Amino acid sequence: MKILIGLLVLACASQATFAQVKSLPHKEEKRRYLVYTPPSYDSEPRKAFPVVFNFHGGGMTMAEQMLYTQMNRAADRHQFIVVYPAGIKQDWNVGFGMSYADGIDDIGFTEALLARLKQDYRVDAERVYATGLSRGGFFALRIAAELPHLFAAVASVGAPMPAPVLQHHAKPGKVGVLLLHGTADQVVAYGGKPGGYLSAEESFRYWATWNGAGADSASRRVIDADAGDGTDVTWVEQGNGRQSVALATIREGGHTWPGADPFNVGLPIGKTTRDIDANDVIWRFLDKHRR
Repeated sequence: MKILIGLLVLACASQATFAQVKSLPHKEEKRRYLVYTPPSYDSEPRKAFPVVFNFHGGGMTMAEQMLYTQMNRAADRHQFIVVYPAGIKQDWNVGFGMSYADGIDDIGFTEALLARLKQDYRVDAERVYATGLSRGGFFALRIAAELPHLFAAVASVGAPMPAPVLQHHAKPGKVGVLLLHGTADQVVAYGGKPGGYLSAEESFRYWATWNGAGADSASRRVIDADAGDGTDVTWVEQGNGRQSVALATIREGGHTWPGADPFNVGLPIGKTTRDIDANDVIWRFLDKHRR
């Protein structure tokens, strides 16, 4: 997802007050990341905080992901740390265009980054989560498949299960998985891409089966908080008593972050639903899970 969000920088500058740019050497590369701590981090010095990794889309920067998603606001409300890692060449290795096993070691980088965060910050190790948009969402699902011993739950926006992740999924651990996807997404198709990635609904069924989430636990609701935005959201969720798997189908939604400021730079990005705020629904879902 190659987009520019420079115009948001000034408007959102105050949101980045507590964000720090840091670096970590990994595999002879200097990897960069942004860390945002809510004000409560300093005011509650004995508290351990949950951490959410927020992975940018392809072609985006870590700062653009922070400014576009505005997850820092949710971090202030719900008291968690947000980390915005930077991918090499603004990409993440999910087996698209590079070797899944021998390409860029983004999984190793994620493990090393989490270890560093645990050294530098008061991290609640039971409450480590990942989310991402587009390519970052694909990568969040790779994390679910490969790092279930470290991450309790993940949320993917505009990115269902990649075929390479499916082919290499062997770790037995279970994690909570939330998928948010627009039916009118022209960048990553809701209906899937043969040989590339599953459909959103197939991805939901895959993770529900993997987690042993029985159909008898299924719930369904329709959300249409803004009747004038041309979209509505169907939320389907199943659980196993510990982990949940949910799919938020955004009717007529595009390749966007729900609730974000709408923008269009001539790309087929599509509508941004106002029916849900992605940051709040993602956090409420993640927060139900513990490792």
